[in-house]
Amino acid sequence: MSKYLKISAVGACRYSKEGNSKPKDEVNEILAYLRAEIDRVLPDKPDLIVLPEACDLPINYHEENKFDYLRERGDKGLELFSKIARENNCYIAYSSHVEMNENRHTNSTRIIGRDGKVAGTYNKNYPMISEVEYGISSGKDAPIIECEFGRVACAICFDLNFDELRLRYVKEKPDLVVFCSQYHGGLMQNYWAYSCRSHFVGAIGSSSESTIISPIGQVLASSTNYFDFITTTVNLDSAVVHLDYNYERIHAAKAKYGPEVKITDPGYLGSVLISSETDEVTVNDIVKEFNIEKLDDYMKRSSEFVRCQENLYVL
Repeated sequence: MSKYLKISAVGACRYSKEGNSKPKDEVNEILAYLRAEIDRVLPDKPDLIVLPEACDLPINYHEENKFDYLRERGDKGLELFSKIARENNCYIAYSSHVEMNENRHTNSTRIIGRDGKVAGTYNKNYPMISEVEYGISSGKDAPIIECEFGRVACAICFDLNFDELRLRYVKEKPDLVVFCSQYHGGLMQNYWAYSCRSHFVGAIGSSSESTIISPIGQVLASSTNYFDFITTTVNLDSAVVHLDYNYERIHAAKAKYGPEVKITDPGYLGSVLISSETDEVTVNDIVKEFNIEKLDDYMKRSSEFVRCQENLYVL
């Protein structure tokens, strides 16, 4: 059963006028700037808007002054984005620093629901050494955040380098990975999408492109040097299947359902993405009807088959 989600990623990135402005002025200016950036995607009526890491903290702010700035900001950013979410019936992934006590903060992504309330929070598990040195505490949990449209996993910036976090999400099989960052991540974005069998949205500050990627690692949309925002619609009712033993089954499904089933082949991977484009059946219904083997099931079967052939091992 088609499960469409319209996603916007905003690569907002603002430099500070530090030295010429008071923290209060800086906070007001950057929140006004972010409001204007979000206004650029609202005409598309997205279901989810994703903002980059530390979106309401000027990227060149001196570390020794950050605490004064963050104390002045307080919950103003959260209040603003909660209001926008309520008024526009959308989710917002708001990534910023959150105060724990006078000298410690977390680098966090909060998923704000359509009702303006926080649906869940992810605290960056792997902050950089420099972040820890100036007061960022690492998170230990990697919660899957339940949203009306599906299950969401989060990662922030440097997190993308750590297999421990990715493998936790591989087991959970989220519908969407939300990546808020100042670092792009390169091929790791595509690999995370494929490894987690999930759609992936990266909202990237620092003038890098933001991206929306399919579970087979294909870039579906990306921002440009002219526009630092993107919006596209993805279908979360999809499954990754390997082509081995599935060719005829896939052809049979396509023959029956025609345009109501979409087969996307990225080439060279050996795997394709099957999506249900109808309200009548889910992709799992189609997979079951034609006995199509999903990629994870095939990999498990292949491993078990090899391991049971002990007498065939080459010594």
